Amino acid sequence: MKLIVMRHGEAGWHTLDQERELTEAGRMASAKVARDIAESKWSPSVIWCSPLVRAQQTAGIVSEVLNIRALDTQSFITPDDDPGLCLDALLQLSDPAQTLMIVSHMPLVGALSTLLVDGHRRGIPFMTSQAVVIDLPIVGPGCGDLKSQFIA
Repeated sequence: MKLIVMRHGEAGWHTLDQERELTEAGRMASAKVARDIAESKWSPSVIWCSPLVRAQQTAGIVSEVLNIRALDTQSFITPDDDPGLCLDALLQLSDPAQTLMIVSHMPLVGALSTLLVDGHRRGIPFMTSQAVVIDLPIVGPGCGDLKSQFIA
């Protein structure tokens, strides 16, 4: 399995965290990263995204640029969720040969990436709109290999 993990674009302020929307800079940076992914050999067939507005907007931009219709909202990939829940869901996928993209938030994207590559949950920092490609010959902690990254 190939996995692309992306942090949402820059978001503005809102009294409710889940309602924060992308700024114009966030929309532009997300579109740039999506175009860079489109020009690469990594092409996801499905996008999982957090239910929070800024992740939904980022995933929408990415799906439009990459022409991906399969956009699935997943409740277990919000900022404070346990990356182990995402790992469990990855293990349940019926087509492990697919390339999946996850659009979510810090600290989840950092913790998930280090769980898959290094086998721990301490997490690496992600800039807004940053994406990494992880090759997972076997889905499990420490089984992934970081192949590429895309930065706005």
